[in-house]
Amino acid sequence: MTKQRLRVALATGSILAMTALSACSSGTAPQASAEFDPEADVTITVGDMPKADKPEELARFKERIEEFEAANPHITVEGSTETWDAQTFQAKLTGGTLPTVMGVSLTYGHELIARKQVPDMTPYLEELDMLDDLNPLALANVQDAAGLTYAVPTGLFSVGLAYNRAIFEQAGLDPDAPPTTWDQVREYAKTISEKVPGVAGYAQLTTNNTGGWMLTTMTYSMGGRIQSADGTKSEVGEATQEALQLLHDMRWEDDSMGSQFLYDQDQARKEFAAGKIGMIMQAPDAYHHAIFNYGMDPADYGEGELPQANGVNGTLTGGTLKLFNTKATPNQLFAALKWIKYYDFDQYYNQELAVANAKATAASKSPVGMPGLPPVAPEIDQRYLGWIADSINVPRDQFSGYVDSTLDLIPEPVNATQQIYAALDPVVQKILTDENADVAAAVKDASATVDMLTAQASR
Repeated sequence: MTKQRLRVALATGSILAMTALSACSSGTAPQASAEFDPEADVTITVGDMPKADKPEELARFKERIEEFEAANPHITVEGSTETWDAQTFQAKLTGGTLPTVMGVSLTYGHELIARKQVPDMTPYLEELDMLDDLNPLALANVQDAAGLTYAVPTGLFSVGLAYNRAIFEQAGLDPDAPPTTWDQVREYAKTISEKVPGVAGYAQLTTNNTGGWMLTTMTYSMGGRIQSADGTKSEVGEATQEALQLLHDMRWEDDSMGSQFLYDQDQARKEFAAGKIGMIMQAPDAYHHAIFNYGMDPADYGEGELPQANGVNGTLTGGTLKLFNTKATPNQLFAALKWIKYYDFDQYYNQELAVANAKATAASKSPVGMPGLPPVAPEIDQRYLGWIADSINVPRDQFSGYVDSTLDLIPEPVNATQQIYAALDPVVQKILTDENADVAAAVKDASATVDMLTAQASR
């Protein structure tokens, strides 16, 4: 979404002098090193390799490894099916058992930098001349105050409102005009629940950290924050209370949220794809799961910008970064970055590769042309979309409300992000399952919890 603006001050300042790599121990990340050999024989392990249940994607992954090794005979690439899992990530990171490079949630960017659990990748990025072409909005999430870069963002998204176009039509609502305010969401949800039997007009994620994640998103849309920008204290307050009160009223006064109130991401997407949910907060990648995994008709999927209250405030942004193992040698770090440049970025500069990748992705029944904020500069992304136009299989016109959005992009809490989300899950659950829940008291308790978690993370 090239029109969106990230409400984050880009890190400035000159690059610090590079020092030799020191051993990583006790949470001390290695310093960047200029002493690496770009032609050294080296073996790296790369995560996110497709599993055997996706044979086309796996075959293409292995093919690309062969192509990379042919072009870089001194680098041996070993694939790993290791993927990011919030429940096991920190233990594996601390234990040093992660691949040389893999994708993880952008949520962790600032936290890992503060804890010195990621290596400084600045000299390697400079050697490969990558910094200038990366999208600065994404890059800001993986830099420190001195301007050093510790990871590579490969995707950035914002949360919008996914809705079922067919259900809108059944309820007499315009599928090309999704709600843009929370008052409209409440009105539309009530209309859907009354006119389309068996359908929840609106549903809310509540479990496995998603309850806190979406409560944070709602808070942003209402002009508030969960944590201060510097990650030192809670800012849970009036906007969060307003969000919870809205959910309470939709659930208990309007009866427009159905009967299921313990949704995680996967469960909600299944129900949404099955036509049991009219609207739900989601990023565009929900399309992939709803259509390709759960059989939803592509014509039924719609995505608008995040509804707002109290004016125009913004939406939560997140995404994926490529994390490099602190226990890797300088030569491995350089080789791993070279792999990422090839695997994730070369398609933006090589038309033949872009077309081949797009065709392979489409053949594997995966989405091509998914809306989102690209990891490269907007003009480079537009050229890329032109190259792959014949393979695009996502109805981008049904995402027009999302794509055309000019909402500010607001980053997730910078400290103890996932712990905060987990702590807020039961708050949302209580509001939706206890009609007599004291919303104000719940918010006061939540603020104290966020303060505690933030203090622990800041030590």
